[in-house]
Amino acid sequence: MSHEIALRGITLRVRALHAGHGDRAILRGLDLDVAEGEVCAVMGVSGAGKTTVLRVVAALQPFSSGTVEISGVALQPGAVPPESQLRALRRRVGVVFQSHALFEHLTAIENVMLAPVHALGQSRASAEATAMRLLESLGVSARANAYPRELSGGEAQRVAIARALAPDPQLLLMDEPTSALDPARRAALGESVRALAAQGRGLLIVTHDAAFARSYADRVVVLSHGAIAEEGQANQVLTHPTHDATRELLS
Repeated sequence: MSHEIALRGITLRVRALHAGHGDRAILRGLDLDVAEGEVCAVMGVSGAGKTTVLRVVAALQPFSSGTVEISGVALQPGAVPPESQLRALRRRVGVVFQSHALFEHLTAIENVMLAPVHALGQSRASAEATAMRLLESLGVSARANAYPRELSGGEAQRVAIARALAPDPQLLLMDEPTSALDPARRAALGESVRALAAQGRGLLIVTHDAAFARSYADRVVVLSHGAIAEEGQANQVLTHPTHDATRELLS
């Protein structure tokens, strides 16, 4: 499937990024851009560095060298700054974790309201109105007062997306969003992803799901040993791979 992208600028720009765990190098000089209105899928076999990219961009993990810029906010190599210094970043970047990571003691709507109230200083009334609008747009407003344990996997994921969107970020990061979804839920997620891109957001999605990426991503970046092995238009790369890393992924 091809998509027309209204490219109005670059939401994420990564240059010469190096990161690792201890003495083990994971990302080795990565260059990556995500444009406004673009869905970019990051793929690769396990251990290629996909999730590390998301964690660095979300300031959940340090990096040793290179540059990371998200809509004018730059991250610096070295230790991750304290949360008090990351408010500008948190307004620009939303994260949907693979495990959803909803707070079990809060209802769906309270989960979505959390960042606007406590991190951005919005009134509860304003945050609640925004949260209900987001839940409604994602088809789960009827579950607003349910606790995470009462939600299905698909419902929990949509609540997690609403929570990530509550600060109105320019960049949305998603980690393996289709891992626990049946085909109908995967299609619904794909349509939600396209709708978010149509609003001008950039989306960076880590996935093993080649069928999902082929149908809903604009561009695919295939990682191998912490660097880009192949990238290009999603359908082209995933239908006619030119690199062994992509062939291995698809096999």
